[in-house]
Amino acid sequence: MLSYLRSRSRIKFPKLTQKTIVPAIEKRLRSLGLSLPPAPLPPPGVVLPFQFVHIVGARALISGHGPQNPDGTYAPPLGKLGRELTVEQGYLAARLTALSILGSLKRVLGDLDRIVAWSRVFGMVNSAPGFNQQPTVINGFSDLILGVFGPNIGAHSRSAVGMAELPFNIPVEIEGEVELAE
Repeated sequence: MLSYLRSRSRIKFPKLTQKTIVPAIEKRLRSLGLSLPPAPLPPPGVVLPFQFVHIVGARALISGHGPQNPDGTYAPPLGKLGRELTVEQGYLAARLTALSILGSLKRVLGDLDRIVAWSRVFGMVNSAPGFNQQPTVINGFSDLILGVFGPNIGAHSRSAVGMAELPFNIPVEIEGEVELAE
């Protein structure tokens, strides 16, 4: 109909494109100087036979993600918190993991504005014996999600636990669940 009106009218209607309509969450990410990485790229020879995001009804179940580089590979530094890595490095790894999860959600949902609530987050920290600051590390994830989605949609329940080992020696792995607009 709009194309018919354009052809019959002297009024110039702007042509709407995907670039014209930028969803609010993507706009917020850009305003914060953040960009989403491509799909996670496992190390050579590793097969990951699962979905990073699985939609069940009005929920998106998010598999464990780690911190990513802009090319999709796992971001250094690798290792254990309290031995090779500081709390600050772990916090930054958790932020990168949030971007990794948002990238996966964007690829599956098409639009991050479909997320109406962050339900739960499970944060795992590759911890050296005696390290007990897992909640501070996973705050990197929570702070980013709350900063992007705001206190209503971004609010979530959360666990932050220490693990003896994580895949590929990544410092942080996070999984979760979001509610979707129907």
